Amino acid sequence: MASAHDTESENLQAAINPDGPGPSADDEGEIASVVLGQLDEAERREVLERAEHVRELLTGYRSGSPELAREGEPRDEYAPSTSLEARYAAKAAELRVSSRSVRRWVTAFREQGEVGLAPGKGSPRKSQIAVDDRWVETAVEVMVEHTDQSRPSRTMVIERTRARVIARFGEGVVPQPSRATAFRLLEELERRHPLFRLSTKRNRDIAGRPEGQYGKLRPTRPGEYLLMDSTRLDVFAFDPLTLKWVQAELSVGMDWYTRCITGIRLTPVSTKAVDVSAVLFQSFRPRPAGRDWPRHAVWPEHGIPRTVLVDVEGVTGPGLASPPLVPETLVVDHGKVYVSEHLTSVCRRMGISIQPARLRTGRDKGPVERYFRTLREGLLQVLPGYKGPDIHSRGENPEDDAFFFLDELEAIIREWTASVYHCRQHSSLVDPGLPGLRMSPAKMFEHGMARAGYIEAPRDRDLAFEFLQTKWRTVQHYGVEIGRRRYSGPGLPEPGIRSPYDSPVKNGWPFQVDPDDITKIYFRNPTTRAWHTLTWEHAPSAEMPLSEDALTFARQLAASKYRFPDDRLAVADLLQRWNLGLGTTIAERRMALRLSRDQAAIELPESEAETVVSLPTVRKALGHDEETAESRKPDVVTETGDDDEADLEDLAEENDFYADALEDV
Repeated sequence: MASAHDTESENLQAAINPDGPGPSADDEGEIASVVLGQLDEAERREVLERAEHVRELLTGYRSGSPELAREGEPRDEYAPSTSLEARYAAKAAELRVSSRSVRRWVTAFREQGEVGLAPGKGSPRKSQIAVDDRWVETAVEVMVEHTDQSRPSRTMVIERTRARVIARFGEGVVPQPSRATAFRLLEELERRHPLFRLSTKRNRDIAGRPEGQYGKLRPTRPGEYLLMDSTRLDVFAFDPLTLKWVQAELSVGMDWYTRCITGIRLTPVSTKAVDVSAVLFQSFRPRPAGRDWPRHAVWPEHGIPRTVLVDVEGVTGPGLASPPLVPETLVVDHGKVYVSEHLTSVCRRMGISIQPARLRTGRDKGPVERYFRTLREGLLQVLPGYKGPDIHSRGENPEDDAFFFLDELEAIIREWTASVYHCRQHSSLVDPGLPGLRMSPAKMFEHGMARAGYIEAPRDRDLAFEFLQTKWRTVQHYGVEIGRRRYSGPGLPEPGIRSPYDSPVKNGWPFQVDPDDITKIYFRNPTTRAWHTLTWEHAPSAEMPLSEDALTFARQLAASKYRFPDDRLAVADLLQRWNLGLGTTIAERRMALRLSRDQAAIELPESEAETVVSLPTVRKALGHDEETAESRKPDVVTETGDDDEADLEDLAEENDFYADALEDV
């Protein structure tokens, strides 16, 4: 049984009465690590040495502890039995300083430790340039105003700042800094708002950065994010119609997780909304691979596991040129073609969300921008007609060296992407569990499929019609008229039937139009949901696909030659100029080869040139395969026929010219 004394002891509680409020977050000064971190090596050694002298004065030992005493410690003048006043005098005489300085060191050491001995005690360093804050704010204001303008000189910024300060605050109110001080101040303000040192484009990019912290999208599986972008290629190409060099624009789609290129589209001059839709469609239904591509570049023989369901039998050729994906989100910029009604309607139909990138922020699509650079450095710079990334890198006359036509250049880019880019290891393709492993896009696709699982790409062949451009037209007794072209065919509704659509055209019907082949349009019956093909009335005279741009050019040619031209006459003249559907006649093709002879004499980088020239498409376009023409001569004779000697002579003449035109290569 506890006694009364024990019960009373249990009820007693200890209390501490502090002499002061203790440390607080709003105290002046910084923590020791911040203060000592601002010192250079010489200052740090001085602080440590001074702290040893203070400890020796107080305890007799430089380490401050008898257990860590050095040889000869404690010395007689600093022995604990010696008075403190005598120790102060001995230390002042030893260091050749005043006794007052030694007392000040001891006081600072007792209050703050070694931090108290630091020079300046670690207070934040203020600017050494003493300028009125109103003058500084006005200078920053002037610098910001020149963000979107040409780069000014420092002298002009200083003069405008002085004039604005006087006009705003009055004469003599704000002290004006000297010219040298103003120049030093602009160097400090350059860190806050770059204006003089970097390029004007880089300054605009920095000024356009969003406020706050940056976020980052982190893809976790294939198809989660599809990056789409277009860029002007750094190489000239030939227009097969006008036989003039043109600037080509490349549009690609890239799976962010695997870095695989799922769609490629090369267009002259600029990209249209239908071209972007074509790139998106290639993600669902990849283009067939070339028949002469190497085995490692063909899908699905490499990279696509059995968990991907795709209509391989519907592909003509040995395999696919890229992996099939079902994108969930498109990351695009604010270009007109990417925010068009055409693309948004396609994405709404396929259940794809669109996430626009920030304005003028290329880093939001960093992987696809890096692909463009790799394409330029690994392929384009060794092709004839390369003009460099900017005006300062351009040759004297790169357009005169343009050799490849647009379709040939697209085939070369597609083959290089499949055989080189998809099979090359990327430093950014890593697995957090295996940080030392670097994978290629093809291997990363296999890795992603092993993590994500099953992918089923749509296999409906009629899906392509929904990616075409929609035109609303009324049905007349003669058919449908689009762009002064009349179409008709089975499946077209009767002229008197009322349209069930709330179209922008009164009693209008939707028709799908492919601008690359205007000989046909497509119509889907709203009742049976079956697609019907409507044919242009002059399609039999074309005998081949005809683009809308080609028809426009043909009409211009016919208008310059005939008084009353029509589309049939225009198409006939165009086909006479555009022989055999190969882009040009033999004579016009020879003109392009003659322009390329000068470029062939340039000494190209050996390693890159061998890689590019070894591509089958490049070898075929450059005429390298003509060396084995004799061994294939019986096959050529069989195809052309022994009774047509004129065709054989023309073919032999063309082969001889190809071998002679590029013999330097």
